[in-house]
Formats: sequence, structure tokens, C-alpha cells
Amino acid sequence: MREHGGNLDLAQQRFGGRAEHWIDLSTGINRLPYPVGEVSAHHWQALPSRAEIEALHHAAHHAYRTSAPVVATGGAQAAIQLLPQLAPPGRARILAPTYNEYAGVLSAAGWDVQEVSELAALAGADVAIVVNPNNPDGRCHPAKDLLALLPRVGRLVIDESFADAVPQLSLAPEAARPGLLILRSFGKFYGLAGLRLGFAIGDAADIEKLAAMSGPWPVSGAAISIGCRALRDDAWAETTSARLAHDCVRLDGMAQSQGWRLVGGTPLFRLYETPDALAAQDKLARSQIWSRVFAREPGWLRLGLPGSEAEWTRLAEVLAR
Repeated sequence: MREHGGNLDLAQQRFGGRAEHWIDLSTGINRLPYPVGEVSAHHWQALPSRAEIEALHHAAHHAYRTSAPVVATGGAQAAIQLLPQLAPPGRARILAPTYNEYAGVLSAAGWDVQEVSELAALAGADVAIVVNPNNPDGRCHPAKDLLALLPRVGRLVIDESFADAVPQLSLAPEAARPGLLILRSFGKFYGLAGLRLGFAIGDAADIEKLAAMSGPWPVSGAAISIGCRALRDDAWAETTSARLAHDCVRLDGMAQSQGWRLVGGTPLFRLYETPDALAAQDKLARSQIWSRVFAREPGWLRLGLPGSEAEWTRLAEVLAR
């Protein structure tokens, strides 16, 4: 498995403790999740019907403010796994540094993969990948700049896994344009990554191919039930977005007191430059708070946002030592 956050088993092996005692800030997953509520026995026992899957697609249309074709997948990662099969292998260019699954998945499928540092350098690729907002540094690109790139590549894939709290960045409303494919993660903003739910939004030809490759039951009945409810809960989304914006300022202030410099981030995680990220990670881990470091950038430390007030208090106390 490639390096990712969420590797709490590694933290336990190195520092001990039971999983429930840890505060896992190594991911960008909302730690105050959507209230799941009751899931009926039907959604656990029966295969999802076509009507139920379509209801989930309609809920995604509502949440992502689009009328473009959509297909539900087992998280955004499931769509990434299928991406190389949308066209014969060719030139893939990825705006980097970013989520490392794209390069690995495309390379394994025979694509010629190149990582580039500027948006303009994606031109000429058969498939171009942009994560917007980017993981891990939060770099953002205006819609007009991305749309200007569209005629210059074979297919433009925009990963919007961290865009829920900044909907003005989203190109989902434009996703019916040929050659444009938008990927969305449900689990991060709604704090339910274990549900394994995501969406691909694009033109009819691409979505039909992805749907065919995903099979007749791409997501579970529980994911459909909870997803339909959450994606239509505008009040929860607005309240959560406001809370996350406030909490980003709070976390940045705590990091500044340590002498850490903000590199960037999104409403779900922050990236800091530290004198020694491994030392900072160890300091937190000794109090069972897990964070993310990066082999290529020894000063970078990424922190998700604590959830409960107890978690904030515990983080503040550890940093104050």
C-alpha cells in the first residue's frame, strides 16, 4: 500500500494504545460526522434497486449543483482505479505534489506518467489530473483557468474530494462538457469514510463506461440510505462549512504558537512547515495524537481538524508542553 494518512495501525505499533484512545488527525476526514441515524433492515438485507441508486444520483445532483450524468462509486478511490480503462494507455500528466494514487494506478495500467508543477504544463496530455483543492497543500485553481485547459488535453480529471466546504471552486455544474470528469468523495466532508461512497460526474459517454465497469451494485444499501439523507441536508452542510472555517483559524493559531509556518490547506486539513516534522509527529504521538508526515518533504506536517472540544483541549495541552 502506498503512503497515506489514516495508518493508525502503524501508530499503535510504534507508540501503543488502543485505537479508540487515539485522535487520528492524519487524514482530512471530518471528526464531527453526519448523524447517521437509523438504517432500515431493508437497506442491509436487499440488493439495491435501480430506483434506489437513481435516487442517490439525484441527491448528488442536488448537493453538487449539477445536472450532468453521475455514477456512484465505492469512494473516489474506486473511480480512480477505473480511470485508466476509459481510454487506451497514453500520456498522463499530474499536477504535483498531490494524492499519490493517481501516478501509481496509471503507471500500473501502462500509462506514461509525468508529474508537473504548473497548470500550463498539463497541456498536450491524453489525460490530465488536477486535485482542486489540492492534497496536501490546499492549492486551488479558478474554474476559468481549468476550463481554458480543457481543449488542450484529451481528458481533464478534476478531483474535488475536498471541495464540499468551498463549493464556489467546483466544476461539477460544467461536468457535462466532453472530456471533463469530476470526482467527488462523500466520506471526507460528511466524516463517514468507512461508508465508502463517492461519485464521478461527467459527460454521458464517460459515465456510461464507468457505470458499466462498476457493475449493477456499485455501492451498498446503507451507503444509499445515508447518502440520500446527507446530500440533501443543506442546513447541516452550511453549519459544518462555517464551523470548519472557524476551526481552521483556531488550528492555525495553535500551530503558529509552535513556530510552524502555514504552507496551505483546506477546510478539512492544514499543512505546516516545521523544523522537523518527524520530531513533531513523535511529540504528538506520545500523547496518542496521530498526524501525517511526508518522506519527500521532511519539514511538512499535516493535521486534520479536531472534532470535540475535548480533542481540541488535548491537542492544546500537548502542544503547550
